[in-house]
Amino acid sequence: MSAKKLVLVCGASGFIGRNIFERLANRNDIDLIGTIHTSLTNYDDRRLYRVDLAHKDTVNQLLKGVDVVIMAAAVTSGSKDIKERPHIHVTDNNIMNQLLIRAAFEQNIKQFIYFGCSVHYSSSDLPVKETDFDLNGGIAPAYFGVGWMKIYTEKTCEFFSRLGRTRFTVIRHSNIYGPHDKYDLEHSHMFGATITKVLTAQNDNSLTLWGNGQEKRDLLYVSDLVDFVEMVLDKQDYAFEIFNAGYGSSISVNDLVSKIVKISGKRLSVKHDLSKPTIPVNITLDISKAKEKFGWRPQVSLDEGITRTIDWYRQNLL
Repeated sequence: MSAKKLVLVCGASGFIGRNIFERLANRNDIDLIGTIHTSLTNYDDRRLYRVDLAHKDTVNQLLKGVDVVIMAAAVTSGSKDIKERPHIHVTDNNIMNQLLIRAAFEQNIKQFIYFGCSVHYSSSDLPVKETDFDLNGGIAPAYFGVGWMKIYTEKTCEFFSRLGRTRFTVIRHSNIYGPHDKYDLEHSHMFGATITKVLTAQNDNSLTLWGNGQEKRDLLYVSDLVDFVEMVLDKQDYAFEIFNAGYGSSISVNDLVSKIVKISGKRLSVKHDLSKPTIPVNITLDISKAKEKFGWRPQVSLDEGITRTIDWYRQNLL
């Protein structure tokens, strides 16, 4: 019988990290630990550490004996902050990423999984492949800081993959949604903010949508992303690789809001506030590479994902 892997989930109290942590906690072949920013209930506190990942000595101590690092800790927010305070996504994220990657290399960690993003792809009416990123430009102005921070971290992963035995996977995911996302209107992404607006509105009221709602989004339910993480954990056989992980098709914000309202059962009209910040970018991910390598494909339809998210919100936040 092989020894268990010791897996560290950084950001286990965040949206993506918490969903990963909850899934891996059910596996008998893994010993699991995590870093947290806010408290998690129903878990043994001995497996959770409230630490500062921007502190070198802390990171070095944390990684001792670890086999796999899943880097899901990040400073994130919605379009308001991206428009008005874009710098908050750059410095702290860079420091955490660089310290963890270097420590993984120095301590010969077996696997390192990093979540990139699709924000650095140019707006396109066609699905974009991993090779479609343009190093000479193409990042939307609103995403300039966070986009180049992500690219720099990807290149750092590739650099260290050539120096040691740590194997790196970068997952460029689309817009992820589902349980444990941010649902406050100040910091949430478009999907989370819309869910909150719809479910807290009174029937026959109007729902205010930021911008004209014509921009399109590729939306992936969080359990499908976690499925892909598990496949990487179990089947990675390369030193470094980048994979898109999305639904593979997109929907306009207007059509998405209409779906959410319909599935919620509410009677709401929609109006647009063109003075509020939006990011007019259309991106759909080509996910053929992940399908070919791991046989991965999304299992949760958009309608089903919206239904599950609404049910979770009503059970946990209302």
